[in-house]
Amino acid sequence: MERTITIPSKLEQISLIEKTIDEITEKLTLTPDVYGKILIAAIEGVNNAIVHGNKLDEKKVVKVNIKICDTKVCITISDQGKGFDPNTIPDPTIPENIENISGRGVFLMKKLSDEIAFENNGTTVKMTFNI
Repeated sequence: MERTITIPSKLEQISLIEKTIDEITEKLTLTPDVYGKILIAAIEGVNNAIVHGNKLDEKKVVKVNIKICDTKVCITISDQGKGFDPNTIPDPTIPENIENISGRGVFLMKKLSDEIAFENNGTTVKMTFNI
């Protein structure tokens, strides 16, 4: 099973991603823990693509591909931004960053997914979840 959605860079569009994940994972026998990891990581990824990648430019789109294959859920999120180096994102768990308002999205995506890769200069993130 596979589905691709393209949304404009508007935060209210994130609910479409949630709904699609619900529809796709409904047919799977996921534990609440795995479902939660998939949902939170995907929402963080789409939010980052809209806010940081596309800078809330509604003329730019975010493309989300969700694919179920055997024992994995694979989610690919792409934006039309300039990209970034994920290795330059400060660790939000160290004391000097604890009170920062932003900077947790990439950290959460790395912790929640079983595999993660940033491609195309950081404009595409691929996350894999074992189910």
